[in-house]
Amino acid sequence: MSSDDYAVSVDGVGKCYHLYNHPSDRLKQFVLPRLASLAGMAERRYYREFWALRDVGFQVRRGDQVGIVGRNGAGKSTLLQIICGTLTATEGSVQVNGRVAALLELGAGFNPELSGAENVFLNGAVLGLDRQQMEQRYDRILSFADIGEFISQPVKNYSSGMYMRLAFAVAAHVDPEILVVDEALSVGDEAFQRKCNLKIQSLRDAGATVLFVSHSASHVIEVCNRALLIDKGRLVCEGEPKKIVSTYHRMIHAAAKREDESEDEAPTAGAAEAGGSEQPPVMPEGPDDDEAFLDPGLVSTTVVDYPSLDCRILSPRLLTLDGRQVNVLTGGGEYVYAYEVHFEASAAAVRFGMMIRTLRGLDLGGGVSTPADAPHEFFMRGSVVEVRFRFRAAMEAGVYFLNAGVVTILGDEEKYLARIVDAVMFRILAKRDSLATGMVDFGISPGIKVQEATG
Repeated sequence: MSSDDYAVSVDGVGKCYHLYNHPSDRLKQFVLPRLASLAGMAERRYYREFWALRDVGFQVRRGDQVGIVGRNGAGKSTLLQIICGTLTATEGSVQVNGRVAALLELGAGFNPELSGAENVFLNGAVLGLDRQQMEQRYDRILSFADIGEFISQPVKNYSSGMYMRLAFAVAAHVDPEILVVDEALSVGDEAFQRKCNLKIQSLRDAGATVLFVSHSASHVIEVCNRALLIDKGRLVCEGEPKKIVSTYHRMIHAAAKREDESEDEAPTAGAAEAGGSEQPPVMPEGPDDDEAFLDPGLVSTTVVDYPSLDCRILSPRLLTLDGRQVNVLTGGGEYVYAYEVHFEASAAAVRFGMMIRTLRGLDLGGGVSTPADAPHEFFMRGSVVEVRFRFRAAMEAGVYFLNAGVVTILGDEEKYLARIVDAVMFRILAKRDSLATGMVDFGISPGIKVQEATG
């Protein structure tokens, strides 16, 4: 298969930066080696090398949706910038076949003094579209960005969320053949992230190629058909997203000594003098599996901890049945929702509860620790109670939240002693062969019976 059959072809790419210990070393490096050369003396180097990328090679087929995962500082963003042409590789080559729309940095390419509307047309021109073509897309861009009257205001007055909304709306509506997205999408709320993911999916269905660095590894599993794992500037592995993400999570939760070995990304001065050689990243051990896992980037930002009545809810978390903490679940699996309750005053007639709700706030269902007519009788001041609810993840793929509550009888009615809304955010992974529709998998078994035609 020729390179023209690929949207992106990366061959042996490396990017080296010069690191100086003192600002004056830059001037020395600029002047002294030249003088030494003229004098016939050995040249001295006043910097050390840091290879942000080294010997990275892969190919992306047209129409693929490729997610790139790796720890902070692994070289993911540097790779995307080289693919887009905003950085030049130190070694190797990149071939890109098609129009590229890139969202690498929040509001990159925006003039802060111009209005949002003016920046829409400016970005269109940068991407090769004339004013008439952008006018045809303008209403769709505004509708997607959904920033209202701020479109006529200078973008220097925008919040980071509005910047991101408008930047993505432009990039996604210029009919790109290749869409490159960095972690800027993590700025948006969950509803807008879902909107962006649906748009990315529609672009892919229309034949576009998508490369993106995701803040949440579970997004890679949900929407990609291929993934790359980069660590310490090198391509560790590539392939089916679930296996790559599983390898990635074993890597970041490896033993402490391996973690310590991985954290030092810059080569030592001695290594730099020896040519910048470095050891390849260590592959984690263990079998590949598709079990639930903990995604550090999947954290609720909408937690509401209501004022309490001498009672506190602490450490809400999701666990597997063997006690591992997780927040990315396999549909149909059984899990435990646990939290601690600290009583700062004695309480009687107490019940504990939990509720699962959707991204838009719809209560799907929950449970309580006892029936209403048989509450827990009494807890002394200073009591610490661990509450655990075992449940089946019967929901379809998507993002959900867990609430926690403690109630008691005050007067003639039941009132909250403590309550937390959106305490835990979690995701249900899509099941490739699922026949269920809607939000809940009821375990429906379809069947058809073909009757003989009478006509």
